[in-house]
Amino acid sequence: MAQYAVFMYAPTLEEGAEPTPNEDELYDRHSEELQSSGAMVLAFALEDISKATSLRGDIITDGPFLETKEVIVGFYVIEAYDLDEALAIARKNPIVKRGGGVEVRPITGGIVVGLASM
Repeated sequence: MAQYAVFMYAPTLEEGAEPTPNEDELYDRHSEELQSSGAMVLAFALEDISKATSLRGDIITDGPFLETKEVIVGFYVIEAYDLDEALAIARKNPIVKRGGGVEVRPITGGIVVGLASM
């Protein structure tokens, strides 16, 4: 089976806005379904974009590289037989129906060093 990275994009929230508890439950349930199916290899949620620090050359700045209306809020790795199956799995992510989107990319290689649960 091939592995695919699924990057989750969400609209940026107003300053101080938080996702509703209902949204968190949807994502938790989706994660549990992927884990139960055996498709999910790993997953990580990212802190709010306001906590990002960017490097470009010798310059360090707070925040993302660009002003944007969407930001990456997390990613996970799935195993699927082919891209069509990976897209079918990714399409079920609740973020797709809630104003965001996903990007699916094949993984060509990598290493896992001391991976610990968070």
